[in-house]
Amino acid sequence: MLSHFYNVRIRAFILMDNHFHLLARFPRGNLSEAMAYFLRETSRVMTKSSGRINRTWGGRFHRSEIDSIHYFNHAYKYLYRNPVEADLCENVEFYPYSSLQGLLGIRRLAFPVFDDGLMRDPSKWLQWLNCKPSEASFKALKSALRKQKFELPRDRVTRARNRLEYDAY
Repeated sequence: MLSHFYNVRIRAFILMDNHFHLLARFPRGNLSEAMAYFLRETSRVMTKSSGRINRTWGGRFHRSEIDSIHYFNHAYKYLYRNPVEADLCENVEFYPYSSLQGLLGIRRLAFPVFDDGLMRDPSKWLQWLNCKPSEASFKALKSALRKQKFELPRDRVTRARNRLEYDAY
């Protein structure tokens, strides 16, 4: 529904136990409206199907604007690695609540995901996604995603290390 009604271009979606990660484009500039719809409708369905009476999502969504392909690659890898870093699976492709399994043809997707040609070489792509970053890089990414505008530290050493670990294959 997000894709159809709001023209949202989903690049990656990962559902964790108490939150989700969504990497998407909002060409109409309707982020708040689209996310309000998504949170309301998913909460309604999950609450009804689970018999819960409390809130499903903890609160408002948090956004981080990404304005370069370099930063997109960082966010993309961080999101898909999230279940691995949380010790929920050994490799990114094993996590069942991720759009990655749909892109790989393991599972049917319930919504369209735009891969922008990233899947041109799936084995190389998975090797890149499964390559564990350094602790410092991971922390820098986590911090960058908490900002309204995604931005990594500016020092030369950090930039060089992050480029090696996160730039797409």
